[in-house]
Amino acid sequence: MARLTSFVIPDQPQHVITRGNNREPIFITDDDYGFYLDKLKQACDKHSCDLHAYVHMASHVHLLITPHIEESLGKVMQMVGRYYVQYFNYNYQRTGTLWEGGYKATLIDSEHYIKYCQY
Repeated sequence: MARLTSFVIPDQPQHVITRGNNREPIFITDDDYGFYLDKLKQACDKHSCDLHAYVHMASHVHLLITPHIEESLGKVMQMVGRYYVQYFNYNYQRTGTLWEGGYKATLIDSEHYIKYCQY
């Protein structure tokens, strides 16, 4: 079955969540967090997204991000995912998927919710 496309409105902030497969850890060391964040910033710069806030948990990531082009968010998540899975699999001698399906994104439509996502 084809994956459903995310509803993206350019210049509208989104709360994005992505999880490790079976809720397994996706970050083991501080270097893992740093590598992910570095690739995330590169992807945002390349694909016209503003990263406002992020939380890296051991098994998942929350992002507060504003895409400026309709395709931006998907391209950012795809780029980060490709780089990070290769990095993680190589460093931990594993193969296969790291992510539990696709990312989930929610439009942020109120000032209260955006403040909630930032803190």
